[in-house]
Amino acid sequence: MQLENYISDLLYRYECVIVPEFGAFLTQRVSAKINTSTNTFYPPKKAISFNEQIQQNDGLLAHYIADVEKIPFEIALEKIKKRVSSIKSILVEKENISLENIGIMALNEEGKITFEPFNNLNYLTDAFGLNQMVSPAISRIEYKREIESIEKVIPLTITPERRKSRPYLRYAAVAVIALGISGFIGSKYYVNEIESHNQIAQESANTQLEHKIQEATFVIENPLPAVNLIVTKPVGSYHIVAGAFRVEENCDKIVSNLKAEGFNARKIGVNKYGLHQVVYDSYENREDAIKALNKIRNNNNSDAWMLVKNLN
Repeated sequence: MQLENYISDLLYRYECVIVPEFGAFLTQRVSAKINTSTNTFYPPKKAISFNEQIQQNDGLLAHYIADVEKIPFEIALEKIKKRVSSIKSILVEKENISLENIGIMALNEEGKITFEPFNNLNYLTDAFGLNQMVSPAISRIEYKREIESIEKVIPLTITPERRKSRPYLRYAAVAVIALGISGFIGSKYYVNEIESHNQIAQESANTQLEHKIQEATFVIENPLPAVNLIVTKPVGSYHIVAGAFRVEENCDKIVSNLKAEGFNARKIGVNKYGLHQVVYDSYENREDAIKALNKIRNNNNSDAWMLVKNLN
């Protein structure tokens, strides 16, 4: 069984995929970044890491394998156990093992598992279609130097001989300056007149508005009744699943029975197989959800499992 293929599928949707009696693959969102030395742009992604300390089975991986291969949950657990045993044997023999699209695992001198993730696959669905790109640096100094070199070759000057041979240029320059000064004075006077007119109009409008407000009265003959809004707090994205049923009436019976036992049970909709799902409760914190799952397995239902999903 290619266990890594199932792990890879789940890494797109979940932040933690636990392989029972082996460890957990964790994902963390990494923002887009730029390598200034190579002018390379990297899109946002999910960084993958491995934690050997997290080995407690949450049922996610086994349930996914059971759903895909159409086999019982217990058989899926046995397949996972055999694959884990094979991986550990390879690692003990001081050989590296490559998990496709995930990374390379090995044992260090202290007998701890080391993990080096692959970067060929981006598990962040929000960044689908975005690839790294290289953009050449923009240099403006070269253009400046080029202009300076042209100015040295072709200087823009007027020799004294040309000025003597063309006296009318002097009078034209004086006329242009005179026109510019008169135009500036005239435009400034015109702008001042407009500002004065606008200020007077604004003061008049404000005075009329104050009189209208003082004279106005507001009467509401039929006031609307008060509306009480009940805002429910989000239930969280970690759900303890009690079961899934083809007939929705069976779902309602299970929900009623669980509520009678003190659980905050409810239906969370239909999964991709057309089954109506019922949960014991939902939690915002992963640690609280795991504690509740262990308690329910010990006291109520050994087949309960945890679903990580954001519900609308």
